[in-house]
Amino acid sequence: MITIYNSLTQRKETFTPIEPGKVGIYVCGITTYDYCHVGHARMLVAFDVIVRHLRWRGYKVKYVRNITDIDDKILNRAKENGELFSDLTERFIKAAHEDEQALSILPPDQEPRATGHIDEIVSMIEILIKNDSAYKADNGDVYFSVKNFPHYGKLSKKKLDELLDGARVEISELKRDPRDFVLWKASPDDGVGWDSPWGYGRPGWHIECSAMSTCCLGNHFDIHGGGSDLLFPHHENEVAQTEAATGETFANIWMHNGPLRVDNEKMSKSLGNFFTVREVLAKYPAEVIRHLLIASHYRSAINYSEQSLEQSSKALTRLYNALNGLDIRKAKSLTNSRFEKAFNVAMDDDFNTPEAFSVLFDMVKEINKEKAANPDLANQLGALLVRLGGQLGILQSDPGLFLGYEEAAVDAAQIEQLIAAREQARADKDWQKADQIRAQLTALKVIVEDGSGGSRWRIER
Repeated sequence: MITIYNSLTQRKETFTPIEPGKVGIYVCGITTYDYCHVGHARMLVAFDVIVRHLRWRGYKVKYVRNITDIDDKILNRAKENGELFSDLTERFIKAAHEDEQALSILPPDQEPRATGHIDEIVSMIEILIKNDSAYKADNGDVYFSVKNFPHYGKLSKKKLDELLDGARVEISELKRDPRDFVLWKASPDDGVGWDSPWGYGRPGWHIECSAMSTCCLGNHFDIHGGGSDLLFPHHENEVAQTEAATGETFANIWMHNGPLRVDNEKMSKSLGNFFTVREVLAKYPAEVIRHLLIASHYRSAINYSEQSLEQSSKALTRLYNALNGLDIRKAKSLTNSRFEKAFNVAMDDDFNTPEAFSVLFDMVKEINKEKAANPDLANQLGALLVRLGGQLGILQSDPGLFLGYEEAAVDAAQIEQLIAAREQARADKDWQKADQIRAQLTALKVIVEDGSGGSRWRIER
């Protein structure tokens, strides 16, 4: 059984889908006014791993991840650039898809856009006004009435009185209550907008996700996810407006990935520590970035730094070194082995990727031990390692390519001869000669790793 930490109840729960064998999951995606940054990548990769594992365990998953393609940031950026907002969003949607593909993030089953669900948004707001959960202000804006939803705060655990003291609440004389939030924004006749019963305007950010998620998955579905920064007010407002409109439970489980920090500080353009995905991809292999984003538990904070990327590079190098030299093309992957069982136990426990990696590194030890003693078993273990790694979106490259053999300006045969000569010198206890040969290898930027199964080598990256 799979257990999942539910932000709503603040505890792990045994996952029981609404419909046996099927999972409906909605995740708040990106707002397309700029390139994806590594914080976005943290969320995208976290839920990619979650969806992969749910499918690995036999569930038929319907994964919906939206695109916000209309909001203030988008309109302001388009105005600065002197271009249509739709041209801006199309450009950055395309760029986001390129970044996702580079990081081996599988596409969602549905990727609704806010501008494609205006009718559903208007219909939901109409229901909210009709049942006195929302009201139209004098300027044409429509607001949700927070005090008319008695369960407001149940997700974030905030109390209404607390929201008046320093919370992120926009104060406006047009609101009946300063805690109310906008559902529909009036637009000037020459601005971007759509016709509605309350006049020309455009939707607020929160209502967009309520309309898109219920349109794709129904009023009541299994899992709603997103970054921890969205828990309040975005997700809290989603719960309120959706349940007020439908009269049903919105999502059974709420999942939130932890934040990403840069050198232990919050990522911010003002601090000069803001990195887009493509900037990082220009310096590091995509698989190294992905490893960094999944090596920690999805609910924990990640510290992005040069040091942490180097650690991820070393971890992947160790995994690929184990695969290097194996012939797994015809090897039959072991099934129901103790490694696979341990991997599944780890991932079934709230998608515990650190523990899953611990299993993979136990496999590395076993592979290295069996390479000389039992090559067939080593090949079978290697095939399993690749299969389990695939569930995390890693280890799908050729080991030689990752380790840089094909890019190295060295003669592989020469290296093998030097290593064989060094092995003989060590067997003869001629340590001086062995050290001299190692110095030659070092000059060629060859790193030699001695183990019980013999010496392995790789090019320094």
